[in-house]
Amino acid sequence: MKKKEVLLILGIVAAAVLLGIGLMLFKSNDGESIRITVDGKEYGTWKLDEDQTIEIKDTNVCEIKDGKVRMIRATCPDHLCMEQAPVDENGGMIVCLPNKVIIEGTNTAGSGNGGGVDAVG
Repeated sequence: MKKKEVLLILGIVAAAVLLGIGLMLFKSNDGESIRITVDGKEYGTWKLDEDQTIEIKDTNVCEIKDGKVRMIRATCPDHLCMEQAPVDENGGMIVCLPNKVIIEGTNTAGSGNGGGVDAVG
């Protein structure tokens, strides 16, 4: 190999490493979050890295704990939403059809307001 070829290969490898590091830093800054919608309208977004309880209108309550969110209270008759698997950094969805509430995991940071909730009806 010639000196120019070696320098070209090293340059490409260095650029790939820097790009990979940049993408990892960008993703870690965004953090994992959930979005809640009620009757098709966004109620809010929250990060999964802060433990908290979220009241969704007068119908549902979800809990973020240890990077996972689950429904802990609902006024619907069947309570199937409370039996659904928690949503975590891998995504997922919890649906309360009678109350038109949807909780979905997302890989991008939301509004971070801690007071908003998204729910779909």
